[in-house]
Amino acid sequence: MLSRRDFASVASCALCSLTGFIATDASAQTPPATNGTPGVKRKILSQTDGPTPGYVTLVVDIEIEPGVMIGRHTHPGIESAYMLEGGFDLPIEGQPTRAFKPGDGVVIPPNTPHAGGKNGDKKSHIVSTYIVEKGKPLASPA
Repeated sequence: MLSRRDFASVASCALCSLTGFIATDASAQTPPATNGTPGVKRKILSQTDGPTPGYVTLVVDIEIEPGVMIGRHTHPGIESAYMLEGGFDLPIEGQPTRAFKPGDGVVIPPNTPHAGGKNGDKKSHIVSTYIVEKGKPLASPA
């Protein structure tokens, strides 16, 4: 299990993101930049083992075209996100839905269902960091 201390040391180094269903294997050497989700482009900026054995950390640049919705999904680890531009409503299970807008950051606990509402008439741009269990899909439908 990833301790608070281990996460804090990694989280202080990177901005993390929310978004979409990334059906890539987190342990892959060179995951694809996109996974076939129409209107969503993902680019893996960095990937490294750790911060503890059995985990991998990915920093991902995500662009979501106007009007695209991200389906309800979970991640096998922590997801942190920072909205650069655009925005959408962000429902996270167990929390009130919030408006996720430029300058906002969010941390989503492991295995917590969440989604992304329609982002209106502007492209949304997010930088995300995922600290997830190695060898598991980065995201799964919820």
